[in-house]
Amino acid sequence: MILELIEYEATPFSRSVISDEVEEALVRDYATYFDVRAPSLKTGQKWELTSLGWVGFIPLLPNVGLLLRPKTPIGNVFRMLEYAYRLDSFELLDGTFEAATLEEFYEQLANILAKRILDRGRKGFQRSYEPETDQLAFVRGRMDVGAAIRAPWTVKPTCHFEEHTADTEDNRILAWTMYAVARSGLCSERVLPTVRRAYRQLAGTVTVEQHAARSCVGRHYTRLTEDYRPLHALCRFFLENTGPTHDAGDRSMLPFLVNMNRLFEKFVAEWMAKHLPSRFELRAQEAVTVSDEAGLRFNLDLTLYDRETKAPVAVLDTKYKTAEAVGTPDFFQIVTYAKVKGAPLAVLIYPTPLAKPLSTMVGDTRVLGLTFPLAGDLETDGRAFLDRLLRRPEIEAEMCTPAFAPE
Repeated sequence: MILELIEYEATPFSRSVISDEVEEALVRDYATYFDVRAPSLKTGQKWELTSLGWVGFIPLLPNVGLLLRPKTPIGNVFRMLEYAYRLDSFELLDGTFEAATLEEFYEQLANILAKRILDRGRKGFQRSYEPETDQLAFVRGRMDVGAAIRAPWTVKPTCHFEEHTADTEDNRILAWTMYAVARSGLCSERVLPTVRRAYRQLAGTVTVEQHAARSCVGRHYTRLTEDYRPLHALCRFFLENTGPTHDAGDRSMLPFLVNMNRLFEKFVAEWMAKHLPSRFELRAQEAVTVSDEAGLRFNLDLTLYDRETKAPVAVLDTKYKTAEAVGTPDFFQIVTYAKVKGAPLAVLIYPTPLAKPLSTMVGDTRVLGLTFPLAGDLETDGRAFLDRLLRRPEIEAEMCTPAFAPE
């Protein structure tokens, strides 16, 4: 049985559908993912489930799954993922936007990754010299003299040497990702054999050990390993959005969940970084300390700087929500961020227009509500959003040049 929900929309279910086991699994494992309302007069004696900004699939019980649909058009979710994980620069996704659902997109990405791993395997997986220590029948590399003195009766000497092996972290990341994808249950029999073949080819030569998505970031590539960069970008997507296997227990499937709040933030950051004029620098998740004694520290979503003067010109915060007006906590949060950075402009970014637009002054700081729409053409709407932002008098006054002026 598959229960379908659309993010941020309350969906009613009868008492017979939400059994005690389903309720227990929701509360135990996914309490922060959903708003769960028990049957009452207000809900018409039905259960009400609301997905709090998550899309994907959850195998709740062996015979019950939750399918979480996005409000944003599927094609635009794909393009957001493309930007957020920098997949656009690798030309990986040509033709994949024919997928009608997030599950189909997952499967197509898995197929791309598996085929590229198999292709790399045919060329030969990256190998390196890894340090090893072992007791050998003959001396290899450097003998551990200290160990020989401490245990002179040992026949085999302890040696320190380097092994030329494919069992490197670059390849272990690929192996673990293929293992997680094969376990996800989201790949059909059309793609699953390719995924398993890629996994088996890796598992025969490398250690299969758990890796987090952060292992895929900040890696060093050479001319000979540059083709690992897009592979690790895809691995990051799967590892960030697929539930850990040790939580799966005896389940045959793993949860696949995309946090749309986080995706919106990463998408806006990557889109802006790619389209900003060169005069500007965008920093994401910048850490700011207000008071060590009081433990007041913030991570700013986005901070816009003038490259020449190094001065902050705007602080921006994404809010993936549909709202009539800016909420008081959001307002004070962005004002605080701007005051701490000394930026003249504080901007809250929403995916839908506010019924009550915001543009007001707090001291010498302009507080603004802007929209980066997700329902239409992302490139066109993004350009319009960026133009509205950069043509603000506060930014043009700081820059002393018109936005988008020729350099």
